[in-house]
Amino acid sequence: MKKLIILLAGIGLTLSACEAQTNQKKRVIEKETKEQINMDSTSNLEQAIFGAGCFWCVEAVFQRVPGVLKVESGYSGGSIKNPTYREICSGLTGHAEVCRISFDPSKVSFETLLSVFWQTHDPTTLNRQGADVGTQYRSAVFYTNEAQKTSAEKFKADLDNSGAFKDPIVTEISALQNYYPAEDYHQNYYNQNSGQSYCQFVIAPKLEKFEKVFGEQFRKK
Repeated sequence: MKKLIILLAGIGLTLSACEAQTNQKKRVIEKETKEQINMDSTSNLEQAIFGAGCFWCVEAVFQRVPGVLKVESGYSGGSIKNPTYREICSGLTGHAEVCRISFDPSKVSFETLLSVFWQTHDPTTLNRQGADVGTQYRSAVFYTNEAQKTSAEKFKADLDNSGAFKDPIVTEISALQNYYPAEDYHQNYYNQNSGQSYCQFVIAPKLEKFEKVFGEQFRKK
């Protein structure tokens, strides 16, 4: 009898564990479904993919642009699937650190995003932004449609012709071939780590420049 009681208790624990796992999976599925529904309800959103050095910097800037609903750090333009941060830091995979920017075109235009992009990094330094050196830090626009391609190429040409920069712009403008989200610890980095030295000495000055150049413009809107 005692063995039977122990056996039944073990079965009960197993069933409870299975039930807990099932409920957990159900919650995950429900969350993913809810997120998909939310995304479907905002299907008017468009996406821009920009590389401008360290994606922590790019993310922090574009999170502060009105009309941008989400910014996600990731990797684009490389030759292997699902790269890790360590792999892309080798400079051998061909990926660039980028941000995928989901925006409402009725509130902010792609051209405005291009303006923010080109004025908050140095697009004349090849494979480098400040002390960050390597092909993964290259300046790049990965366009998602022909309209974005046309806008980016025209904007780049106009900037070059205007003499806004003393050196030629080396920004890569290429069709988006792939995109992989970066690891969780890279997401929302500045907002969660603003006291960290890199954030204070590299990202904070970029945000100050952004506020100085665009703050009044966006406040008027």
